[in-house]
Amino acid sequence: MTPSPCPSEQATAHARPDPSSHPLRFGYGTNGLTDLRLDDALALLADLGYDGLGLTLDHMHLDPLAPDLAARTGKVAHRLSALGLGVTVETGGRYVLDPRRKHGPSLLDPDADDRARRVDLLVRAVQVGSDLGAHAVHCFSGVTPPGTDEDTAWKRLAEALTPVLDAATRAGVPLAVEPEPGHLLSSLAGFHRLRRTLGDPAALGLTLDIGHCQCLEPLPPADCVRAAAPWLRHVQIEDMRRGIHEHLPFGDGEIDFPPVLEALASTGYQALTVVELPRHSHAGPHFAEQSLPFLHRAARATPTGPEGRTP
Repeated sequence: MTPSPCPSEQATAHARPDPSSHPLRFGYGTNGLTDLRLDDALALLADLGYDGLGLTLDHMHLDPLAPDLAARTGKVAHRLSALGLGVTVETGGRYVLDPRRKHGPSLLDPDADDRARRVDLLVRAVQVGSDLGAHAVHCFSGVTPPGTDEDTAWKRLAEALTPVLDAATRAGVPLAVEPEPGHLLSSLAGFHRLRRTLGDPAALGLTLDIGHCQCLEPLPPADCVRAAAPWLRHVQIEDMRRGIHEHLPFGDGEIDFPPVLEALASTGYQALTVVELPRHSHAGPHFAEQSLPFLHRAARATPTGPEGRTP
């Protein structure tokens, strides 16, 4: 396991690294910075040297349901451009649609009107992604409701995502579905089932969470990256332990990161790799500052890093 960065490395985090040092671009998820105003979070990440961010649409950060969404999105786009930050739009706000149901309603809800509310959120997210110049819009399936059989759940998911994929096609922004532990679509195998059911649409891509690979996939995380490469549109990264779905700061779990970053680089992945620590917002600036030097160190330890670049 790669050790935590030493203090001298932490002190260099505020200097934006030479982009030629490694081919990967790192971001930080705003769902781990929920105690900061969005503009303050953007300034922090730019100052720390991040290449971009995963922007979770929620009431505290670019509320997708509040008035004047287009105008507010335009202001964020201008700020991102001024700071030189790339962006992925993420849709995992816990209570953005329902203040009492975490991640509810979902694309799998028995009530068609409830499913339509989630579809509307995702279509809005696609428009926001287009207006921001995002490289992808992220989503997930949701948990299978009690009393719903698996075939019905898969049918609902495919039907609900069809208008979202249509919107993504028109906007030219990939929809990157994330396998999420405990959800109907929980694994790479589930992603391929959805892809085949929908007829392999060009707009459908994959969000790969490296910690989730460690948690439940049969392949090691680096092998998951290589297997997912043709469909990979977005990457989330954090540490994790086998069989335990708990997002951990780097060094607190079991993942060996240099092989993972080498796999991303060698497959030609060029979009953002976003740190995903949603339960660490209480110390978000601290973990943002700690995470980037760790990733740069792990990237430098790969064969394609400056210390071992292949000829």
